[in-house]
Amino acid sequence: MTEFPTPRLLADIGGTYARFTLETAPGVFEQSASLLCAEHADFHAAVSAYLRGLPAGTAIEHAAIAIANPVEGDEVRMTNYHWRFSSEQMRQRLGLQTLVVVNDFTALAMALPRLAPGQRRPVGGGSAREHSVVGVLGAGSGLGVSGLIPVADGFVALGTEGGHTSFSPRDEREIAILRHALRRYAHVSFERLLSGPGIELIHEALRERAGLAPQALAAREITRRALAGSDAVCAETLQAFCAVLGTAAANLAVTLGAFGGIYIGGGIVPRLGMYFDRSPFRARFEDKGRFSDYLQGIPTYIVTDERATFVGASAILAAQLRSRQVDHGSALLGQIERARATLSPAERRVADHVLAHPRAALSDPIAEIARAAQVSQPTVIRFCRTLGCEGLSDFKLRLASGLSGTIPLSHTQVTGTDSMLELGVKVLGNTASAILQVREQLNRDTLARAIDLLAAAQRIDFFAVGHYGVVADDAQYKFLRFGVPSASFTDPRLQRLAANVLRPSDVIVIISSSGRIDDLLAVADQARARGTPVVAITASHSPLAKRADVVLIVDHLEDLATHVPMVSRILHLLVIDILAVGVAMRLGAPAAAPAPDEGTPAADSPPADEPPPAAHRVAPGISHAGPLARLTSHSR
Repeated sequence: MTEFPTPRLLADIGGTYARFTLETAPGVFEQSASLLCAEHADFHAAVSAYLRGLPAGTAIEHAAIAIANPVEGDEVRMTNYHWRFSSEQMRQRLGLQTLVVVNDFTALAMALPRLAPGQRRPVGGGSAREHSVVGVLGAGSGLGVSGLIPVADGFVALGTEGGHTSFSPRDEREIAILRHALRRYAHVSFERLLSGPGIELIHEALRERAGLAPQALAAREITRRALAGSDAVCAETLQAFCAVLGTAAANLAVTLGAFGGIYIGGGIVPRLGMYFDRSPFRARFEDKGRFSDYLQGIPTYIVTDERATFVGASAILAAQLRSRQVDHGSALLGQIERARATLSPAERRVADHVLAHPRAALSDPIAEIARAAQVSQPTVIRFCRTLGCEGLSDFKLRLASGLSGTIPLSHTQVTGTDSMLELGVKVLGNTASAILQVREQLNRDTLARAIDLLAAAQRIDFFAVGHYGVVADDAQYKFLRFGVPSASFTDPRLQRLAANVLRPSDVIVIISSSGRIDDLLAVADQARARGTPVVAITASHSPLAKRADVVLIVDHLEDLATHVPMVSRILHLLVIDILAVGVAMRLGAPAAAPAPDEGTPAADSPPADEPPPAAHRVAPGISHAGPLARLTSHSR
């Protein structure tokens, strides 16, 4: 079996444990370890602790993380735990060439076609149809749900949050459980019951139903007592859990048409052993009224291999690396591979360095590339021109464009030797890259909360200092134009005075790139003391972010010692534009009268006292079809 050039790091991150292993060759896992999440401040601390335990000199270039939460864009936030991180920043901090982050049940789904018969156990009857849809679900800290859709050369995994579908009781006992849960939760999903905390909730409900006093037991103890037969309510709890899981599995089977079978994974069911086979699970799975015969033909399996998630994460990582090599995720990398045999020996060393370390080639200066390839700097330039590039800058732009799939997601340093064309390309490229990164950081829920607060405010005050004062002034202008009382405060003395007259009906927006300015932090504290909501446009994990009610993340660092903040101000202005568009559409704001320097209305404009059609009631100068509208429509 061929070993990988360097081991691949694989991780399975749940709400309780973070599991790690190294894959040294296909399907060969070594140095496995399981760490308690609670013993580590964040994901970086946990993976660093694991890496410190590896043999000295272990080099890792590629990694895949399967994590128990939705994965959309660069920002990763765990649903059932407080860890959060940027995938790209984590890749850089760990010094990796490749970091793939996927949902844990997407990874488990990708493992299913690779399981041997001894790595799964059938429960009940039915037989799988080849090349058919497969469903997978499993309970642990939450309820994971996924599926596999067959395609011409394999399967495509579904990224879903099916665990949050609404729980549907099937008998009087489950109706009692639902009533109990509804006193605590406005929405009772299947995950509320089919999880570790769910077992505890079911136990509470059944003790109440039996007229017994509350008894706080952990899920592990409830399960132990149930399997031992030493507690009747615990035994009934585990029975109810398995029955509800049968309902959820049947719903998934009929929803997907999963004739390839339903697989049960997660941290709970595989540990129940043969008890699960005797439980009400399969009977409930088949109990579907007119569709009972349909479900009787669909097999159900328990995933018994604890490494299955690693297997799936490995398959996803391998596909990513294969795509880069075969499909040339960067067209330039493909060109280099095809041209390699025709290059001079010195240029070939540059080619080998770029193929092995494409991300390093993006960020390293020419001197570092030449040193790593053991060639002269003019050789690096000749190599670039051999590929049809004007120079190293043009080479890096083409390489970054292919690696990112769109345009460069990296900063390219402007130098004194750049031509005016190279300078323009770099400035525009860096700005566009930063905009795309912020787009990935946007969160749909926090944007909606910010817009809701601003739309309901009687007055909005914008606070900023220094170079970001123009952003606050621009925000005031935009909001005043569609009739919202607004003001901008950029002088620290005025900021303190303004903060002293805030009301709970007001909202303040604090704009700060660093989130560490003492004057602005004092404004946030004063606003919170007066009951005024605080919206912050700032860096993640900053002191200001921790003080705000809603945080819109803009992580972009600039060296203020060498130039004023150009790109970051544009990013903050764009966030203000997004809020303005959102508030204007929420309010249906009529067009304001034009400012004196904006000319007069066109002849076919409606009378001044007649509002525009509802579909066009947005802030003047903002078009639904413009770039900002497209930006917001594609952001999450």
